[in-house]
Amino acid sequence: MKKLSIAIIFFAMATTIVSCTSSKRNPLSTPFDTELGTVPFSKIKNEHFYPAFLMSIKSSKAEIDAISSNTEAPTFQNTIEALEFQGADLSRIAGVFYNLLSSNTNDTLQDISFKVSPLLTELSSYVYMNDKLFERVKEVHSNMDKLTDIEKRLTDNAYKAFKSSGAELNAEQKEEFKQYATRLSELSLQFDKNNLAATNGYFIELTQEQAKELPQFVQDMAKEDAKAKEIDGYVITLHAPSYSAFMKYSTDRELKEKLWRASSTLSYGGEFDNSEIVNEIVNTRIKRAKLMGYETHADYTIEDNMAKSADAVNNFLAELSQKSEKYAKADMANIQKFAKEKGAKHEIMPWDFSYYSSKLKEEKFNVSDELLKPYFELNNVKGGIFELCNKLFGMSFTPNTTAEPYQEDVMIYNVNDKSGKLLGVLYMDFFPRTSKNGGAWMNTIRDQKIQDGVEQRPLVTVVCNFTKPTATAPSLLTFNEVVTFLHEFGHAIHGLNATGKYSSLSGTSVARDFVELPSQIMENWATEKEFLQLFAKHYQTGEIIPDELIEKVIDAKNFNAGYTNARQISFGLLDMAWHSLAENGEFNLSEFEEAAMKPVQLSPYQKGTTMSPSFGHIFAGGYSAGYYSYKWAEVLEADAFLAFKEGGIFNPEIGNKFLAEILTQGDNKDAMELFVNFRGHEPKIDALFKKYGMN
Repeated sequence: MKKLSIAIIFFAMATTIVSCTSSKRNPLSTPFDTELGTVPFSKIKNEHFYPAFLMSIKSSKAEIDAISSNTEAPTFQNTIEALEFQGADLSRIAGVFYNLLSSNTNDTLQDISFKVSPLLTELSSYVYMNDKLFERVKEVHSNMDKLTDIEKRLTDNAYKAFKSSGAELNAEQKEEFKQYATRLSELSLQFDKNNLAATNGYFIELTQEQAKELPQFVQDMAKEDAKAKEIDGYVITLHAPSYSAFMKYSTDRELKEKLWRASSTLSYGGEFDNSEIVNEIVNTRIKRAKLMGYETHADYTIEDNMAKSADAVNNFLAELSQKSEKYAKADMANIQKFAKEKGAKHEIMPWDFSYYSSKLKEEKFNVSDELLKPYFELNNVKGGIFELCNKLFGMSFTPNTTAEPYQEDVMIYNVNDKSGKLLGVLYMDFFPRTSKNGGAWMNTIRDQKIQDGVEQRPLVTVVCNFTKPTATAPSLLTFNEVVTFLHEFGHAIHGLNATGKYSSLSGTSVARDFVELPSQIMENWATEKEFLQLFAKHYQTGEIIPDELIEKVIDAKNFNAGYTNARQISFGLLDMAWHSLAENGEFNLSEFEEAAMKPVQLSPYQKGTTMSPSFGHIFAGGYSAGYYSYKWAEVLEADAFLAFKEGGIFNPEIGNKFLAEILTQGDNKDAMELFVNFRGHEPKIDALFKKYGMN
């Protein structure tokens, strides 16, 4: 079931918060008195958060009480809309806190998250298990004839949220549901904390002899990482830029195997073990699904997505697996053949693949990261993406010199539409650090809404872990990092173009398997010549990327597409395997994973390894029984991008249509209806295989 998120629960009128620990005013006590309402990070200290949470939760409960005890007959305005708008202080505080928790955390913030988690879960129960409030919601839901379409959708979503959050359970069952919700929240936080600690805690030191074979940019990165750890020499970490580069360029199979096994057993055993947490999360989700009348967690979660059912998802993944199999196996065979030709006397193992794959790609297409990186200086890439969004959607980006960053290298921009109206404020945080989770993501510090005739525009973050500048060069991105930048920026423009009155229906508040459409469609421009020519200039000479190098990038875009497709499908299969379980048990994570991924396993499975204890998307994020959405949305974007290929990749008419029918619509309509309004037909899976050249 699609539920109103914690953030959505807490939207509402402002109230005053007074710090419990100081006579001085807590800067989180009222809306921020800054230009555009940006966050005054320098004034906010760790100790401000907990008392602010306490008082804002108390305030939110008072607002809920006022709605539920209203003696007037239930109406859309005094019940559904009042519920949507309640809790503004808590929303503001949570927006700041949880962005810092993932992007710039510390021990104190992590401790606060564990203290606050059960309080927020209890507040959710206070809302959704409030019998008087649910009766009012049901009354409005049963009399929707005179409501507008948007009001009907908000009412229906609220009604479904109550039902899926236990509103129809008896008193004993409600208590059980509360216990499950509280425990799952605690477990997810601990899972994330363990992952970050395990990632930061592992590294390998290289001698100068071991480092000298690596490209200069990798050596420079390793020196910088060593310096950060106060080590004289070279260090390789499990953070993506460092790990990926070493696996791609090193010839030291022993060290690569060591590093790969460390990555593939992250938080599996040892001080930061997540294996028992995974078991408990899985079993608790099964219990909750059973309590709610569902066979599995997947059944409980998926029915309000585009896919509608777990069976539909499993059939979708099976079809993808079947159609991809021969291409994936052919890719693997080509790598093995190439390695043998280069003198390898061993079967290709997981820690070998990146090295031989990159070498084959370089030999076949004469293109590599070393050739491309000088043309992908971070600021130039950023400028190119800004220009793309201007050409397609009329968006403009101006440096914000008054807003405060939460960390010194965060860049901040005001974003406007083609009429000059402010769309929002964009924070961009590019480089890895020990206080930041791995990966890349977009989030909102503050969502869009219109209340009492006043519009609140969003504060949006794009957070990545890109190659850092070194002592000798600026940040030069790999091609994959350029693609990642485009992906996350697609999410950002979705959030920035949010419109409408209600946050829970605007921006990225859409079905999980639809939300990746705006992000994944943006990736397509990375292999378009006209786009690359906008910004890809050599950081030293200013030379525009040569046509022949662009052609090589385009020719190579489907290299190993079968293998890559199978790998992504394997993650979806693993997710669905965990969340299609109907009975509780104690699971050996490595053995379970081996069985789940077997249909698309291409290299020998390594006993004792498992990604599940570090699979944050499904155990600490919002993608449980939802990881398939990346492939689902890839079908959507492959079909949707054909409109741009047919009409021009900078065609403003098509861009405006995508803006009007997808980016600004939020969840105002069913996701399939939105897609059909843009494309004129339902998505065709063949478009994905055509995109990959697998047709």
